[in-house]
Amino acid sequence: IRLKFLNDTEEVAMARPEDTVGVLKSKYFPGQESQMKLIYRGQLLQDQARTLRSLRITDNSVIHCHRSRGATAATPALPDPGPAVPTAPGLPLGGGTLMVPTVMVVLALGWYFRINYRQLFTAPATVSLIGVTVLVTFLAFGVY
Repeated sequence: IRLKFLNDTEEVAMARPEDTVGVLKSKYFPGQESQMKLIYRGQLLQDQARTLRSLRITDNSVIHCHRSRGATAATPALPDPGPAVPTAPGLPLGGGTLMVPTVMVVLALGWYFRINYRQLFTAPATVSLIGVTVLVTFLAFGVY
């Protein structure tokens, strides 16, 4: 069986068809059995009592291995698979990151409609639009 890690390294594991998933983990990942996640053909091998034969794992099959970072462990028996995706410098893309551009687009739409459909805007609506624009401008420059 070939054990493949996230960093594309592989290790050959010698196992018998009657070996269980738990035996495979304890043999090749001693002390890290609870941290190791084994995946075969897109299925997470959670049942430690299942045999390799019952899972249809045959000679030269590839089992993907991932070590979860939940608990600390002793020295790893195999190379650390590392992060799944290389981290890029900069801000993470999340809801907070997109909030300022979203508010700016909404304000721009408000001003577009105010300019092109001025007959629909009353004086209090225009004053409110000016006030919100000033407030958002101060908040945006205050944060950055």
